[in-house]
Amino acid sequence: MNNRETAEHIFLAGVKGVLPGKLISDLFSVKGSQLKIGYQNYDLGKISNIYVLGAGKASASMGHYVENILGKRITGGHIITKYGCYCKLRYIKVTEAGHPVSFMATEDILNIADKASDDDLVICPFSGGGSSLLADYPEISSADEIARMNEMLINCGADTSKINTVRKHLSKVKGGQLARRIRPASFLTVLLSDVVGDPADSIASGPTVPDNSTFADALKIIEDYNLRSQMPSGLLNYLTEGVQGRQQETPKPGDPLFADTRTFFAGTNRLALQAAKAEAEDLGFTTFILTSELFGDPEGACVWFREMIYKYKNDNALQKPVCLLFGGEITVKVTRGGMGGRNQHLALTAALRLGNIPGITFLSAGTDGNDGNTDMAGAVVDSETVHDALSTNIDPEKYLKEFDSFHFFKSVGGHIYTGPTMTNVMDLVVIIVD
Repeated sequence: MNNRETAEHIFLAGVKGVLPGKLISDLFSVKGSQLKIGYQNYDLGKISNIYVLGAGKASASMGHYVENILGKRITGGHIITKYGCYCKLRYIKVTEAGHPVSFMATEDILNIADKASDDDLVICPFSGGGSSLLADYPEISSADEIARMNEMLINCGADTSKINTVRKHLSKVKGGQLARRIRPASFLTVLLSDVVGDPADSIASGPTVPDNSTFADALKIIEDYNLRSQMPSGLLNYLTEGVQGRQQETPKPGDPLFADTRTFFAGTNRLALQAAKAEAEDLGFTTFILTSELFGDPEGACVWFREMIYKYKNDNALQKPVCLLFGGEITVKVTRGGMGGRNQHLALTAALRLGNIPGITFLSAGTDGNDGNTDMAGAVVDSETVHDALSTNIDPEKYLKEFDSFHFFKSVGGHIYTGPTMTNVMDLVVIIVD
């Protein structure tokens, strides 16, 4: 394998380490009448019904493996997943939907939650994408308005936690509010984290966990990112009423609603990095995980990447080649109408900003296999990418300014394609230093 192929191989090993089959099998087990989930035991003999309610790109696959373990003990349920991530389940209904058009499916989830009683157990698998897929809107608004609001939030440059703070306060299901509907039944939450730092209240907008944010926080984000003038008036009025105490706030930590509930992290970015590291070391690389909390903009990230590359490249005590691993999720403020996503944009930025360092291979890709408005996972570049592009009269700076990284890589090569992976723990960056 050349270094580009090797970088992709290491990335795919990271993805394999967080596939739902392995994660759910490690977390769930049944022995006799005892259901064990993580460190918690449940007596199946005392449970009348088990329901499974979830949303996210990986949630249908998670539901599949929960069914493998619990089988006909599951009474029913509903999971909403993204197009391309569908799994046919025997006991749990699955709705395949775009972002965010799954309003009827969300209503069905709420109806199931309402009928759960005090001797029932509700299992809630959530993953990245769940916030958009678990879709509703205030009565004073409309489906079209909430869809436009989501598009604005995604493109404004805010990170996932901030975007979800706004979403939670324009919903009656997010931000712990699904828990209100599930009670008095017992429930537990199983998460695949797609948010830097793994805050449970931000993953899929935390439908079944306490919410640390407020209406005031949501309105401040609208102000900070200059979205007030573009925001549908009905949604803006709803947030304002919330600040004034005229709309019910989301439930907070310490609320009795969450007494005796459990939240389990089935998969995280750190777990993917550990799997990628093990593979890189097997291939003979001296390997370092530098962070699982990569954030910020592409230009700032590349400044840090450069510093780390020189640090390890110039360390004569280290056996070469070296593999540097980073995980997390940068943010891109989109101001033009090209095609691409944060990973392709970051790879193109890296080609331009790091290309003068010889012997470097750089890969950035999403563990879910989907980068922005394309069907690519990301891209890989090396020290020759810019030179090769210019030699064929392709200007990489032009594509970067147009936010059109997809067509740059379509022209010069370097795309990483996986198709839907059925998991989602943010992005991985693999840097090989010869």
